[in-house]
Amino acid sequence: MIKKTKIALSVATATLTLAGALVSPQAAAQTQAEANAKKTAALQSQVEQMATMMEAMQAELSRVKTIAASAADTTKVQELDQWMASMKNAPVQVAPKEHAFIVRGGWMHFNDSRDGTGTLGNNVNPNFGADKDAFYYGGAIDFNMNNDFFGMADGVSFGIELGIEYAHLADGKENGATLVTNAAGLTTNAAVEQADVNQLRVSAAPKIKFMHGSKLRPWLIPVGLDINIISPPSSSITVLNTGMQFGAGVDYELIDNVILGLDGRYHWAPDDIDGVDTDAFTLGGFVGFKF
Repeated sequence: MIKKTKIALSVATATLTLAGALVSPQAAAQTQAEANAKKTAALQSQVEQMATMMEAMQAELSRVKTIAASAADTTKVQELDQWMASMKNAPVQVAPKEHAFIVRGGWMHFNDSRDGTGTLGNNVNPNFGADKDAFYYGGAIDFNMNNDFFGMADGVSFGIELGIEYAHLADGKENGATLVTNAAGLTTNAAVEQADVNQLRVSAAPKIKFMHGSKLRPWLIPVGLDINIISPPSSSITVLNTGMQFGAGVDYELIDNVILGLDGRYHWAPDDIDGVDTDAFTLGGFVGFKF
């Protein structure tokens, strides 16, 4: 009985061993596949988690950008409001008045005495006997162009002066202008006409002013244009010539937009008016009104 049992156990053991040998590879293969599946599932889960985190980070970044943009816009709006408030509260800035209308007058001294008017080329009265000294009066407009001399010098103003002035030399001087023809057909001077001796000058000149912003402002005219008109005319009946002027002076703003000043000028013409010399020196004062 024991022997039969041993034989049965031996057969059972062999059968189990053979069954295990047959089953083990399949079981091992199935275990490896499950392990790979689990790893794949774990990796996929991690990828999904990372994608979810990336989406969350992107959403947070967008939110931060939106907040930052909103804050920047708010800051700009605040700055604009502050600027508008400051402009409303700031005092009104009035542009300074730099142009000026000037009334002037003074003393004039000619280099030579005025010659008289000739008759048919003959000097009936070659000299009026007028004194070299005269008085003058007139006006001018100063147009201010800039206050930094075209960007080259701060505080130095450049402008253009347009002026006109009348000079009175003498009253009622003989001009020998009346002629008659006698019975013999000869032309003679029958009467002596009286004439006032005077001159009109029109000018245009650049004017350079210093110390911009100060009440006291010296200035100079480096060279300007003169057009001289004389009366009575020259012995050749010429009344007009051109010349130049050179000048210097000073302005003082007595009260707002009202200025007083002194100026001296020399007027020179390269040629006379058929014997009439218009070269002269002027010295005078003026009052001006800015506009």
